[in-house]
Amino acid sequence: MTTRLMLERKGIDYRRVDLMPVIAKGALRALRFPGVTVPALRIGGRRVQGSREIARELDRLVPEPPLYPADPERRAAVEEAERFGDEELQAPARRILWNALHRDRSPLRSFAAGARLGIPIDLALKTSSPIVALSVRFNHASDKNVRADLAALPGMLDRIDGWIADGVLGGAEPNAADLQIATSVRLLMTMDDLRGPIEARPAGELAMRVVPDLPGRVPPIMPAAWLAPRAERATA
Repeated sequence: MTTRLMLERKGIDYRRVDLMPVIAKGALRALRFPGVTVPALRIGGRRVQGSREIARELDRLVPEPPLYPADPERRAAVEEAERFGDEELQAPARRILWNALHRDRSPLRSFAAGARLGIPIDLALKTSSPIVALSVRFNHASDKNVRADLAALPGMLDRIDGWIADGVLGGAEPNAADLQIATSVRLLMTMDDLRGPIEARPAGELAMRVVPDLPGRVPPIMPAAWLAPRAERATA
C-alpha cells in the first residue's frame, strides 16, 4: 500500500500483482529479485525492493512532486520518521495482526477483498491454515512478543503524534514518512480492539486521511489482559 500510494502520487501507471504470504519468497526468487520481501517493483529496467529504496528511486525518476523535502534538516527529520516506520513500527503491526488471525482465520476474507492472487479467493482461503501458521512463525508473532508489542504501542503512537505536532508528518502534501507510517497505523486500525483509542489520536487522523480505505476488519479477539496496559495508558 505504501508503494502504491507513492506511484499514484507520482502519476506513474502500474500493474499490481498480489502474492500470498510465505509463497511470495519463492515467487520473488523466480522473478530474479535480489531479496524475498515485498514491495518489489520493476521500473525503468531495474528491480527495486523495499519501500524506502523504492521511494528514493521514484524521486530520482520522477522528481515532482517530491517525497522528501529539499531542505537538508527537514529531510533528515523525514528520513528518521520514515526509518522508524519501516524498522520499528511495521513489524509490531504485522505481529499483532498475524497473532489475531492465528486465533481466528475468519477475518481473512475481509482482507482478501480486491486481491489479485491469480487463484480463486475461496481456494486461497480454504488453504490458508498453513500460510497463517508459517506467517506467525516467520514474523515471530508469539503471544509473548505480541503482549510486549501492545504494551509498547502507546509510546510509538506518542512518537508519531509528536512528529505531527512538529510538522514532520501530516503536512498538506504527504511525504515518504507519511506514507510509510500511516499505512502501518491504518493496518492496526483494522482491529476493533485497537481502532477506538488510535483513531482519537493525531496518528489515527493521519492514517485515515492518507489511507481512507483499507480492506480488512478483525472483531474483538485479544485477551483483555493483553489490552490492559493500553487501556490504562489511554485513560491516563
